Amino acid sequence: MDSKALYLEKPWLRSYPKDMPAEVEVPKKSISSAFEGVIEKWGSRAAFIFYGRKMSYSELKDQVDRFATALHNLGVRKGDKVGLLLLNSPQFIISYLGALKIGAILSPISPVYVSSEIKYQIEDSGTETIVCQDILYGNVKRASVSLRNIILTNVGEYLPVAKKLLGKSILKAVYKKMELPTPEVLKREGVYQFQDLIKKNPPNPPPVEIQPEEDIAVLPYTGGTTRLPKGVMLTHYNIIASEQNLYLTLREVLKEGQETLLAYQPFYHIMGQVGVIANALLRGYTLVIFTTPDYDEILSAIEKYNVSAFLGAPAIYEYLKSYDKTDRVNWKRLKIIQSGADILYESTAKDWEKRTGTKIHEAYGLSETSGACHFTPIGKVKLNSFGVPQPNMVAAIMHPEKEEFLAPREIGEVVIKGPLIMKGYWNKPEETREVFVEIDGERWLRTGDLGSMDEDGYFYFYDRKKDMIKYKGHSVFAREVEEVLSSHPKIKEAGVIGISDPKVGENIKAFVVLEVDARGKLSEEEIVRYCEENMAHYKVPKIIEFVGEIPKTDVGKVSRRELREVEI
Repeated sequence: MDSKALYLEKPWLRSYPKDMPAEVEVPKKSISSAFEGVIEKWGSRAAFIFYGRKMSYSELKDQVDRFATALHNLGVRKGDKVGLLLLNSPQFIISYLGALKIGAILSPISPVYVSSEIKYQIEDSGTETIVCQDILYGNVKRASVSLRNIILTNVGEYLPVAKKLLGKSILKAVYKKMELPTPEVLKREGVYQFQDLIKKNPPNPPPVEIQPEEDIAVLPYTGGTTRLPKGVMLTHYNIIASEQNLYLTLREVLKEGQETLLAYQPFYHIMGQVGVIANALLRGYTLVIFTTPDYDEILSAIEKYNVSAFLGAPAIYEYLKSYDKTDRVNWKRLKIIQSGADILYESTAKDWEKRTGTKIHEAYGLSETSGACHFTPIGKVKLNSFGVPQPNMVAAIMHPEKEEFLAPREIGEVVIKGPLIMKGYWNKPEETREVFVEIDGERWLRTGDLGSMDEDGYFYFYDRKKDMIKYKGHSVFAREVEEVLSSHPKIKEAGVIGISDPKVGENIKAFVVLEVDARGKLSEEEIVRYCEENMAHYKVPKIIEFVGEIPKTDVGKVSRRELREVEI
Protein backbone atom coordinates (compact mmCIF):
# COMPACT_ATOMS: atom_id res chain seq x y z
CA MET A 1 0.00 0.00 0.00
CA ASP A 2 1.40 3.42 -0.92
CA SER A 3 1.65 6.09 1.74
CA LYS A 4 -1.19 8.25 0.40
CA ALA A 5 -3.57 5.26 0.36
CA LEU A 6 -2.70 4.60 4.00
CA TYR A 7 -3.85 8.09 5.04
CA LEU A 8 -7.01 7.87 2.98
CA GLU A 9 -7.82 4.60 4.77
CA LYS A 10 -7.90 6.66 8.02
CA PRO A 11 -6.20 4.32 10.51
CA TRP A 12 -7.23 6.72 13.29
CA LEU A 13 -10.84 5.56 13.02
CA ARG A 14 -9.91 2.54 15.14
CA SER A 15 -9.48 4.93 18.08
CA TYR A 16 -12.84 6.71 17.63
CA PRO A 17 -15.61 6.20 20.23
CA LYS A 18 -18.09 3.56 19.04
CA ASP A 19 -20.84 6.04 18.13
CA MET A 20 -18.63 8.63 16.41
CA PRO A 21 -19.11 8.79 12.63
CA ALA A 22 -16.14 9.03 10.26
CA GLU A 23 -18.19 11.30 7.99
CA VAL A 24 -21.09 13.54 8.92
CA GLU A 25 -23.05 16.08 6.91
CA VAL A 26 -22.31 19.68 7.84
CA PRO A 27 -25.50 21.78 8.13
CA LYS A 28 -25.52 24.48 5.46
CA LYS A 29 -26.70 27.29 7.69
CA SER A 30 -25.36 30.54 9.07
CA ILE A 31 -24.01 31.00 12.56
CA SER A 32 -26.97 33.26 13.32
CA SER A 33 -29.55 30.66 12.32
CA ALA A 34 -27.75 28.07 14.45
CA PHE A 35 -27.96 30.47 17.41
CA GLU A 36 -31.69 30.97 16.80
CA GLY A 37 -32.17 27.22 17.23
CA VAL A 38 -30.51 27.36 20.62
CA ILE A 39 -32.92 30.08 21.80
CA GLU A 40 -35.89 27.87 20.98
CA LYS A 41 -34.52 25.06 23.16
CA TRP A 42 -32.83 26.84 26.06
CA GLY A 43 -34.08 30.44 26.09
CA SER A 44 -34.43 30.57 29.88
CA ARG A 45 -31.03 29.01 30.58
CA ALA A 46 -28.08 31.28 31.51
CA ALA A 47 -25.95 31.99 28.46
CA PHE A 48 -23.20 33.51 30.55
CA ILE A 49 -22.19 34.65 34.02
CA PHE A 50 -20.00 37.76 34.18
CA TYR A 51 -18.60 38.31 37.68
CA GLY A 52 -21.96 37.36 39.16
CA ARG A 53 -24.19 38.94 36.48
CA LYS A 54 -26.26 36.30 34.69
CA MET A 55 -27.85 36.75 31.29
CA SER A 56 -30.28 34.22 29.81
CA TYR A 57 -30.19 33.09 26.20
CA SER A 58 -33.44 34.99 25.56
CA GLU A 59 -32.00 38.20 27.00
CA LEU A 60 -28.81 37.70 25.00
CA LYS A 61 -30.85 37.29 21.81
CA ASP A 62 -32.64 40.57 22.54
CA GLN A 63 -29.30 42.36 22.97
CA VAL A 64 -27.87 40.75 19.83
CA ASP A 65 -30.90 41.73 17.75
CA ARG A 66 -30.83 45.31 19.04
CA PHE A 67 -27.15 45.64 18.21
CA ALA A 68 -27.69 44.13 14.76
CA THR A 69 -30.42 46.70 14.12
CA ALA A 70 -28.10 49.46 15.34
CA LEU A 71 -25.33 48.41 12.96
CA HIS A 72 -27.79 48.34 10.06
CA ASN A 73 -29.05 51.83 10.97
CA LEU A 74 -25.44 53.03 11.01
CA GLY A 75 -25.10 51.90 7.41
CA VAL A 76 -23.34 48.56 7.93
CA ARG A 77 -24.31 46.11 5.19
CA LYS A 78 -23.57 42.54 4.20
CA GLY A 79 -19.86 42.09 3.49
CA ASP A 80 -18.79 45.22 5.41
CA LYS A 81 -15.98 44.72 7.91
CA VAL A 82 -16.56 45.27 11.64
CA GLY A 83 -13.53 45.34 13.92
CA LEU A 84 -13.73 44.18 17.54
CA LEU A 85 -11.09 45.68 19.83
CA LEU A 86 -12.51 44.29 23.05
CA LEU A 87 -11.53 42.46 26.19
CA ASN A 88 -13.41 39.27 27.06
CA SER A 89 -16.84 40.59 27.96
CA PRO A 90 -20.55 40.29 27.13
CA GLN A 91 -20.05 43.12 24.63
CA PHE A 92 -17.72 40.93 22.57
CA ILE A 93 -20.35 38.18 22.28
CA ILE A 94 -23.20 40.63 21.56
CA SER A 95 -21.16 42.47 18.91
CA TYR A 96 -19.92 39.23 17.39
CA LEU A 97 -23.36 37.66 16.97
CA GLY A 98 -25.02 40.98 16.09
CA ALA A 99 -22.62 41.75 13.25
CA LEU A 100 -22.90 38.22 11.84
CA LYS A 101 -26.69 38.50 11.89
CA ILE A 102 -26.66 41.26 9.27
CA GLY A 103 -23.99 39.54 7.18
CA ALA A 104 -21.04 41.69 8.22
CA ILE A 105 -17.52 40.23 8.32
CA LEU A 106 -15.80 40.34 11.71
CA SER A 107 -12.16 41.28 12.20
CA PRO A 108 -11.29 40.67 15.88
CA ILE A 109 -8.19 42.62 16.99
CA SER A 110 -5.93 41.67 19.88
CA PRO A 111 -6.47 44.04 22.85
CA VAL A 112 -2.72 44.07 23.49
CA TYR A 113 -1.90 45.39 20.01
CA VAL A 114 -0.16 48.75 19.81
CA SER A 115 -1.35 51.47 17.44
CA SER A 116 0.81 50.40 14.47
CA GLU A 117 -0.52 46.83 14.64
CA ILE A 118 -4.11 48.08 14.94
CA LYS A 119 -3.55 50.39 11.97
CA TYR A 120 -2.24 47.55 9.82
CA GLN A 121 -5.16 45.23 10.56
CA ILE A 122 -7.83 47.91 10.10
CA GLU A 123 -6.39 49.05 6.78
CA ASP A 124 -5.56 45.58 5.48
CA SER A 125 -9.04 44.22 6.27
CA GLY A 126 -10.88 47.34 5.09
CA THR A 127 -12.59 47.79 8.45
CA GLU A 128 -14.82 50.88 8.59
CA THR A 129 -16.71 50.23 11.84
CA ILE A 130 -15.06 49.32 15.12
CA VAL A 131 -16.44 48.31 18.51
CA CYS A 132 -13.80 49.44 20.97
CA GLN A 133 -13.19 49.16 24.70
CA ASP A 134 -13.03 52.75 25.92
CA ILE A 135 -9.64 52.23 27.60
CA LEU A 136 -8.19 51.05 24.26
CA TYR A 137 -9.44 54.05 22.29
CA GLY A 138 -6.09 55.83 22.68
CA ASN A 139 -4.40 53.23 20.50
CA VAL A 140 -7.07 53.64 17.83
CA LYS A 141 -6.63 57.42 17.93
CA ARG A 142 -2.85 57.12 17.55
CA ALA A 143 -3.33 54.70 14.64
CA SER A 144 -4.77 57.63 12.58
CA VAL A 145 -7.13 55.44 10.61
CA SER A 146 -10.26 56.43 8.73
CA LEU A 147 -13.33 54.90 10.38
CA ARG A 148 -16.97 55.55 9.58
CA ASN A 149 -18.28 54.36 12.98
CA ILE A 150 -16.56 54.08 16.37
CA ILE A 151 -18.66 52.36 19.05
CA LEU A 152 -17.26 52.71 22.56
CA THR A 153 -18.03 50.53 25.55
CA ASN A 154 -16.90 50.10 29.14
CA VAL A 155 -16.18 46.76 30.80
CA GLY A 156 -18.39 47.66 33.75
CA GLU A 157 -21.59 48.02 31.71
CA TYR A 158 -22.68 44.43 32.35
CA LEU A 159 -21.32 44.06 35.85
CA PRO A 160 -23.72 43.84 38.81
CA VAL A 161 -24.16 47.22 40.51
CA ALA A 162 -22.31 45.95 43.58
CA LYS A 163 -19.28 45.15 41.44
CA LYS A 164 -18.90 48.27 39.34
CA LEU A 165 -15.65 49.07 41.12
CA LEU A 166 -14.38 45.62 40.27
CA GLY A 167 -14.35 46.64 36.62
CA LYS A 168 -11.95 49.48 37.37
CA SER A 169 -9.66 47.29 39.46
CA ILE A 170 -9.58 44.63 36.73
CA LEU A 171 -8.53 47.15 34.13
CA LYS A 172 -5.96 48.89 36.32
CA ALA A 173 -4.33 45.53 36.98
CA VAL A 174 -3.90 44.91 33.25
CA TYR A 175 -3.57 48.35 31.72
CA LYS A 176 -1.32 50.52 33.81
CA LYS A 177 -1.87 53.50 31.54
CA MET A 178 -5.53 53.88 30.63
CA GLU A 179 -6.45 56.61 28.17
CA LEU A 180 -10.21 57.15 28.17
CA PRO A 181 -11.98 59.13 25.43
CA THR A 182 -12.48 62.80 26.30
CA PRO A 183 -15.96 64.41 26.38
CA GLU A 184 -15.06 66.10 23.09
CA VAL A 185 -14.45 62.72 21.44
CA LEU A 186 -17.79 61.39 22.66
CA LYS A 187 -19.59 64.31 20.96
CA ARG A 188 -17.93 63.78 17.60
CA GLU A 189 -19.92 62.64 14.60
CA GLY A 190 -19.51 58.91 14.02
CA VAL A 191 -18.74 58.12 17.68
CA TYR A 192 -21.40 56.19 19.57
CA GLN A 193 -21.91 54.61 22.98
CA PHE A 194 -22.64 50.87 22.98
CA GLN A 195 -25.44 51.09 25.55
CA ASP A 196 -27.11 54.04 23.79
CA LEU A 197 -27.34 51.95 20.63
CA ILE A 198 -28.78 48.97 22.52
CA LYS A 199 -31.44 51.15 24.17
CA LYS A 200 -32.42 53.19 21.11
CA ASN A 201 -32.76 50.39 18.57
CA PRO A 202 -35.54 47.77 18.50
CA PRO A 203 -34.73 44.03 18.34
CA ASN A 204 -35.85 43.59 14.72
CA PRO A 205 -32.88 43.66 12.33
CA PRO A 206 -33.65 43.21 8.62
CA PRO A 207 -33.37 39.67 7.28
CA VAL A 208 -30.15 38.99 5.37
CA GLU A 209 -29.59 35.99 3.13
CA ILE A 210 -26.34 34.17 3.97
CA GLN A 211 -24.66 31.67 1.67
CA PRO A 212 -22.82 29.63 4.31
CA GLU A 213 -20.23 28.02 2.03
CA GLU A 214 -19.34 31.27 0.27
CA ASP A 215 -19.89 34.14 2.70
CA ILE A 216 -17.01 35.02 4.99
CA ALA A 217 -17.93 35.23 8.68
CA VAL A 218 -14.64 36.16 10.33
CA LEU A 219 -11.14 37.34 9.43
CA PRO A 220 -8.85 36.28 12.28
CA TYR A 221 -5.29 37.46 11.69
CA THR A 222 -2.36 35.08 11.97
CA GLY A 223 0.60 35.89 14.19
CA GLY A 224 2.97 37.08 11.46
CA THR A 225 6.14 35.34 12.68
CA THR A 226 8.02 35.73 9.39
CA ARG A 227 5.82 38.14 7.43
CA LEU A 228 3.08 40.64 8.15
CA PRO A 229 -0.06 39.03 9.66
CA LYS A 230 -2.58 37.63 7.19
CA GLY A 231 -6.36 37.68 7.40
CA VAL A 232 -7.75 34.13 7.33
CA MET A 233 -11.04 33.90 5.41
CA LEU A 234 -13.36 31.62 7.39
CA THR A 235 -16.91 31.11 6.15
CA HIS A 236 -20.06 30.44 8.17
CA TYR A 237 -19.79 26.85 6.89
CA ASN A 238 -16.21 26.56 8.25
CA ILE A 239 -17.27 27.70 11.73
CA ILE A 240 -20.39 25.52 11.80
CA ALA A 241 -18.31 22.49 10.69
CA SER A 242 -15.70 23.19 13.37
CA GLU A 243 -18.29 23.61 16.13
CA GLN A 244 -20.07 20.42 15.03
CA ASN A 245 -16.81 18.49 15.22
CA LEU A 246 -16.13 19.82 18.72
CA TYR A 247 -19.56 18.64 19.77
CA LEU A 248 -19.02 15.19 18.23
CA THR A 249 -15.64 14.72 19.91
CA LEU A 250 -16.96 15.76 23.33
CA ARG A 251 -20.58 14.54 23.33
CA GLU A 252 -19.46 11.37 25.10
CA VAL A 253 -19.10 13.51 28.25
CA LEU A 254 -20.66 16.95 27.57
CA LYS A 255 -24.44 17.10 27.12
CA GLU A 256 -26.34 19.86 25.29
CA GLY A 257 -28.05 22.39 27.52
CA GLN A 258 -26.46 21.03 30.71
CA GLU A 259 -22.83 22.16 31.00
CA THR A 260 -20.92 25.13 32.38
CA LEU A 261 -17.59 26.15 30.85
CA LEU A 262 -14.96 28.75 31.71
CA ALA A 263 -14.32 31.58 29.24
CA TYR A 264 -10.96 33.12 30.10
CA GLN A 265 -9.18 32.34 26.81
CA PRO A 266 -8.89 35.49 24.65
CA PHE A 267 -12.05 35.83 22.57
CA TYR A 268 -10.26 37.54 19.66
CA HIS A 269 -8.23 34.32 19.15
CA ILE A 270 -9.68 31.45 17.10
CA MET A 271 -9.65 29.23 20.21
CA GLY A 272 -11.84 31.76 21.99
CA GLN A 273 -14.22 32.24 19.06
CA VAL A 274 -14.79 28.57 18.20
CA GLY A 275 -13.50 26.53 21.13
CA VAL A 276 -15.28 28.73 23.67
CA ILE A 277 -18.02 30.99 22.22
CA ALA A 278 -19.36 28.80 19.40
CA ASN A 279 -18.75 25.55 21.29
CA ALA A 280 -20.81 26.82 24.22
CA LEU A 281 -23.47 29.12 22.77
CA LEU A 282 -24.50 26.80 19.93
CA ARG A 283 -25.05 23.93 22.39
CA GLY A 284 -26.83 25.67 25.25
CA TYR A 285 -23.91 25.68 27.68
CA THR A 286 -23.31 28.45 30.23
CA LEU A 287 -20.09 30.47 29.99
CA VAL A 288 -18.37 31.94 33.04
CA ILE A 289 -16.57 34.93 31.50
CA PHE A 290 -13.31 36.39 32.80
CA THR A 291 -11.94 39.66 31.46
CA THR A 292 -8.46 38.71 32.68
CA PRO A 293 -7.16 35.21 33.53
CA ASP A 294 -6.88 35.54 37.31
CA TYR A 295 -5.80 32.11 38.54
CA ASP A 296 -7.41 32.38 41.97
CA GLU A 297 -10.76 33.43 40.51
CA ILE A 298 -10.59 30.70 37.86
CA LEU A 299 -9.95 28.01 40.47
CA SER A 300 -12.76 29.33 42.68
CA ALA A 301 -15.19 29.45 39.75
CA ILE A 302 -14.55 25.81 38.82
CA GLU A 303 -15.96 24.72 42.18
CA LYS A 304 -18.52 27.51 42.66
CA TYR A 305 -20.24 26.97 39.30
CA ASN A 306 -19.66 23.21 39.01
CA VAL A 307 -17.67 23.69 35.80
CA SER A 308 -17.80 20.62 33.56
CA ALA A 309 -14.61 20.89 31.52
CA PHE A 310 -11.34 22.79 31.55
CA LEU A 311 -9.70 24.02 28.36
CA GLY A 312 -6.41 25.87 28.40
CA ALA A 313 -3.14 26.53 26.61
CA PRO A 314 -0.13 24.53 27.86
CA ALA A 315 1.18 27.60 29.69
CA ILE A 316 -1.66 27.51 32.23
CA TYR A 317 -1.02 23.84 33.04
CA GLU A 318 2.68 24.56 33.43
CA TYR A 319 1.77 27.28 35.93
CA LEU A 320 -0.99 25.44 37.80
CA LYS A 321 0.96 22.18 38.18
CA SER A 322 3.06 23.80 40.91
CA TYR A 323 0.65 26.53 42.10
CA ASP A 324 -0.09 26.20 45.81
CA LYS A 325 -3.87 26.67 45.37
CA THR A 326 -4.38 24.15 42.56
CA ASP A 327 -5.57 21.50 45.01
CA ARG A 328 -8.62 23.59 45.86
CA VAL A 329 -10.19 21.98 42.78
CA ASN A 330 -11.27 18.35 42.65
CA TRP A 331 -9.92 17.84 39.12
CA LYS A 332 -11.14 14.24 38.98
CA ARG A 333 -14.70 15.56 39.04
CA LEU A 334 -14.30 17.36 35.71
CA LYS A 335 -15.52 15.49 32.64
CA ILE A 336 -12.54 16.41 30.48
CA ILE A 337 -9.34 18.44 30.74
CA GLN A 338 -8.08 19.63 27.37
CA SER A 339 -5.08 21.54 26.05
CA GLY A 340 -4.84 23.53 22.82
CA ALA A 341 -3.26 26.54 21.06
CA ASP A 342 0.26 25.16 21.54
CA ILE A 343 2.04 21.85 22.03
CA LEU A 344 2.09 20.37 25.52
CA TYR A 345 5.49 19.40 26.94
CA GLU A 346 5.75 15.82 28.18
CA SER A 347 7.10 17.06 31.51
CA THR A 348 4.07 19.32 31.95
CA ALA A 349 1.64 16.48 31.22
CA LYS A 350 3.40 14.09 33.62
CA ASP A 351 3.71 16.64 36.42
CA TRP A 352 0.03 17.60 35.98
CA GLU A 353 -1.11 13.99 36.24
CA LYS A 354 1.07 13.45 39.30
CA ARG A 355 -0.38 16.56 40.96
CA THR A 356 -4.07 16.11 40.07
CA GLY A 357 -4.51 12.46 39.14
CA THR A 358 -5.96 13.46 35.75
CA LYS A 359 -4.71 13.30 32.17
CA ILE A 360 -4.64 16.23 29.75
CA HIS A 361 -6.24 15.54 26.36
CA GLU A 362 -4.45 17.46 23.61
CA ALA A 363 -6.07 19.06 20.59
CA TYR A 364 -4.48 20.68 17.55
CA GLY A 365 -5.55 23.29 15.07
CA LEU A 366 -4.79 26.57 13.33
CA SER A 367 -6.65 29.70 12.39
CA GLU A 368 -6.54 28.27 8.87
CA THR A 369 -8.45 25.17 10.07
CA SER A 370 -11.15 27.15 11.94
CA GLY A 371 -9.69 25.99 15.26
CA ALA A 372 -9.19 22.37 16.28
CA CYS A 373 -8.91 19.75 13.54
CA HIS A 374 -7.36 16.98 15.70
CA PHE A 375 -8.51 15.69 19.09
CA THR A 376 -7.47 13.08 21.62
CA PRO A 377 -10.25 10.52 22.15
CA ILE A 378 -11.42 10.54 25.76
CA GLY A 379 -9.41 8.14 27.90
CA LYS A 380 -7.00 7.35 25.05
CA VAL A 381 -4.16 9.79 25.70
CA LYS A 382 -0.75 9.15 24.14
CA LEU A 383 2.10 11.23 25.55
CA ASN A 384 3.44 13.83 23.11
CA SER A 385 0.59 13.20 20.65
CA PHE A 386 -2.00 15.83 19.76
CA GLY A 387 -4.41 13.09 18.79
CA VAL A 388 -6.23 12.04 15.64
CA PRO A 389 -8.12 13.89 12.89
CA GLN A 390 -11.73 14.83 13.57
CA PRO A 391 -14.68 13.50 11.53
CA ASN A 392 -14.70 14.63 7.87
CA MET A 393 -11.00 15.47 8.09
CA VAL A 394 -8.01 13.74 6.52
CA ALA A 395 -4.48 14.52 7.67
CA ALA A 396 -1.17 13.22 6.32
CA ILE A 397 2.58 13.69 6.54
CA MET A 398 4.21 15.06 3.40
CA HIS A 399 7.83 15.60 2.47
CA PRO A 400 8.64 19.24 3.40
CA GLU A 401 10.01 20.01 -0.06
CA LYS A 402 8.30 17.50 -2.35
CA GLU A 403 4.73 16.50 -3.14
CA GLU A 404 5.36 13.08 -1.66
CA PHE A 405 3.51 11.37 1.21
CA LEU A 406 5.65 9.76 3.92
CA ALA A 407 5.26 6.48 5.77
CA PRO A 408 4.32 6.18 9.48
CA ARG A 409 6.98 7.43 11.93
CA GLU A 410 8.71 9.54 9.25
CA ILE A 411 8.98 13.26 9.98
CA GLY A 412 7.52 15.68 7.46
CA GLU A 413 4.98 18.48 7.11
CA VAL A 414 1.45 17.99 8.44
CA VAL A 415 -1.07 18.52 5.62
CA ILE A 416 -4.86 18.54 6.03
CA LYS A 417 -8.02 18.55 3.93
CA GLY A 418 -11.69 18.78 4.83
CA PRO A 419 -14.57 21.23 5.50
CA LEU A 420 -12.70 23.18 8.21
CA ILE A 421 -10.11 24.57 5.79
CA MET A 422 -10.17 28.31 5.08
CA LYS A 423 -11.02 29.83 1.70
CA GLY A 424 -7.61 31.50 1.68
CA TYR A 425 -5.82 34.62 2.90
CA TRP A 426 -7.56 37.97 2.54
CA ASN A 427 -6.24 39.90 -0.47
CA LYS A 428 -3.11 37.72 -0.59
CA PRO A 429 -3.40 35.36 -3.58
CA GLU A 430 0.33 34.57 -3.67
CA GLU A 431 0.46 33.52 -0.01
CA THR A 432 -2.72 31.51 -0.56
CA ARG A 433 -1.13 29.63 -3.46
CA GLU A 434 1.96 28.93 -1.34
CA VAL A 435 0.01 27.29 1.46
CA PHE A 436 -2.12 24.97 -0.67
CA VAL A 437 -0.97 21.99 -2.69
CA GLU A 438 -3.13 20.04 -5.15
CA ILE A 439 -2.47 16.32 -5.58
CA ASP A 440 -4.64 14.10 -7.79
CA GLY A 441 -7.32 16.80 -7.85
CA GLU A 442 -7.42 17.11 -4.05
CA ARG A 443 -6.56 20.37 -2.28
CA TRP A 444 -4.42 20.01 0.84
CA LEU A 445 -3.43 22.74 3.32
CA ARG A 446 0.25 22.87 4.22
CA THR A 447 0.25 23.69 7.93
CA GLY A 448 3.92 24.67 8.22
CA ASP A 449 4.19 22.24 11.15
CA LEU A 450 6.59 19.31 11.15
CA GLY A 451 5.22 16.10 12.60
CA SER A 452 4.73 12.37 12.18
CA MET A 453 1.96 9.78 12.41
CA ASP A 454 2.15 6.41 14.13
CA GLU A 455 0.53 3.17 12.96
CA ASP A 456 -2.64 3.92 14.97
CA GLY A 457 -3.20 7.26 13.23
CA TYR A 458 -2.05 9.42 16.17
CA PHE A 459 -0.12 12.54 15.15
CA TYR A 460 2.95 14.04 16.84
CA PHE A 461 4.33 17.57 16.62
CA TYR A 462 8.03 18.36 16.28
CA ASP A 463 8.32 22.02 15.36
CA ARG A 464 7.34 24.78 12.97
CA LYS A 465 9.18 24.44 9.66
CA LYS A 466 10.54 27.95 10.04
CA ASP A 467 11.77 27.21 13.59
CA MET A 468 13.78 24.13 12.62
CA ILE A 469 17.50 24.82 13.10
CA LYS A 470 20.07 23.44 10.65
CA TYR A 471 23.35 22.69 12.48
CA LYS A 472 26.10 21.04 10.39
CA GLY A 473 23.46 19.41 8.22
CA HIS A 474 21.49 18.09 11.19
CA SER A 475 17.85 19.10 11.73
CA VAL A 476 17.33 20.37 15.28
CA PHE A 477 13.83 21.10 16.57
CA ALA A 478 13.79 24.17 18.80
CA ARG A 479 10.83 22.83 20.79
CA GLU A 480 12.70 19.61 21.65
CA VAL A 481 15.67 21.56 23.04
CA GLU A 482 13.31 23.84 24.99
CA GLU A 483 11.60 20.82 26.53
CA VAL A 484 14.90 19.31 27.74
CA LEU A 485 16.00 22.64 29.20
CA SER A 486 12.65 23.14 30.94
CA SER A 487 12.94 19.69 32.53
CA HIS A 488 15.93 20.89 34.58
CA PRO A 489 14.67 21.48 38.14
CA LYS A 490 16.40 24.86 38.36
CA ILE A 491 15.18 26.19 34.98
CA LYS A 492 11.77 27.87 34.94
CA GLU A 493 11.44 28.22 31.15
CA ALA A 494 13.48 28.52 27.98
CA GLY A 495 13.31 29.72 24.39
CA VAL A 496 15.57 28.45 21.59
CA ILE A 497 16.44 29.91 18.18
CA GLY A 498 19.04 29.43 15.45
CA ILE A 499 21.78 32.02 14.97
CA SER A 500 23.29 32.27 11.48
CA ASP A 501 26.90 31.05 11.38
CA PRO A 502 28.64 30.35 8.02
CA LYS A 503 30.84 27.68 9.64
CA VAL A 504 27.98 25.45 10.80
CA GLY A 505 24.82 26.86 9.18
CA GLU A 506 23.07 27.88 12.37
CA ASN A 507 24.25 27.81 15.95
CA ILE A 508 21.77 26.87 18.66
CA LYS A 509 21.11 29.63 21.17
CA ALA A 510 19.04 29.18 24.33
CA PHE A 511 17.46 32.00 26.35
CA VAL A 512 17.03 30.65 29.89
CA VAL A 513 14.94 31.87 32.83
CA LEU A 514 16.08 30.36 36.15
CA GLU A 515 13.91 29.62 39.15
CA VAL A 516 14.20 32.42 41.71
CA ASP A 517 16.24 30.40 44.22
CA ALA A 518 18.64 29.20 41.47
CA ARG A 519 19.65 32.59 40.10
CA GLY A 520 23.42 33.02 40.27
CA LYS A 521 23.81 29.38 41.30
CA LEU A 522 23.52 27.58 37.94
CA SER A 523 26.22 28.13 35.36
CA GLU A 524 26.17 27.88 31.57
CA GLU A 525 28.60 24.97 31.79
CA GLU A 526 26.24 23.03 34.09
CA ILE A 527 23.35 23.59 31.68
CA VAL A 528 25.45 22.34 28.75
CA ARG A 529 26.43 19.21 30.71
CA TYR A 530 22.77 18.56 31.54
CA CYS A 531 21.85 18.87 27.87
CA GLU A 532 24.70 16.55 26.83
CA GLU A 533 23.29 13.91 29.18
CA ASN A 534 19.76 14.23 27.78
CA MET A 535 20.08 14.76 24.01
CA ALA A 536 22.31 14.10 21.03
CA HIS A 537 25.49 16.18 20.90
CA TYR A 538 24.43 18.19 17.85
CA LYS A 539 21.26 19.40 19.63
CA VAL A 540 23.10 20.89 22.62
CA PRO A 541 22.90 24.72 22.74
CA LYS A 542 26.19 26.39 21.87
CA ILE A 543 25.16 29.77 23.30
CA ILE A 544 23.23 30.33 26.52
CA GLU A 545 21.90 33.67 27.72
CA PHE A 546 20.20 34.16 31.09
CA VAL A 547 17.15 36.43 30.86
CA GLY A 548 14.40 37.63 33.19
CA GLU A 549 11.53 36.41 31.04
CA ILE A 550 10.72 34.73 27.74
CA PRO A 551 8.50 36.74 25.36
CA LYS A 552 5.16 35.02 24.77
CA THR A 553 2.30 35.33 22.33
CA ASP A 554 -1.18 36.20 23.63
CA VAL A 555 -1.99 32.50 24.12
CA GLY A 556 1.22 31.67 25.94
CA LYS A 557 3.45 30.33 23.15
CA VAL A 558 7.16 31.12 23.16
CA SER A 559 7.51 33.99 20.69
CA ARG A 560 10.64 32.98 18.78
CA ARG A 561 10.04 35.90 16.42
CA GLU A 562 10.62 38.30 19.31
CA LEU A 563 13.67 36.33 20.43
CA ARG A 564 15.10 36.70 16.92
CA GLU A 565 14.37 40.42 17.00
CA VAL A 566 16.13 40.71 20.38
CA GLU A 567 19.13 38.88 18.93
CA ILE A 568 19.25 41.15 15.89
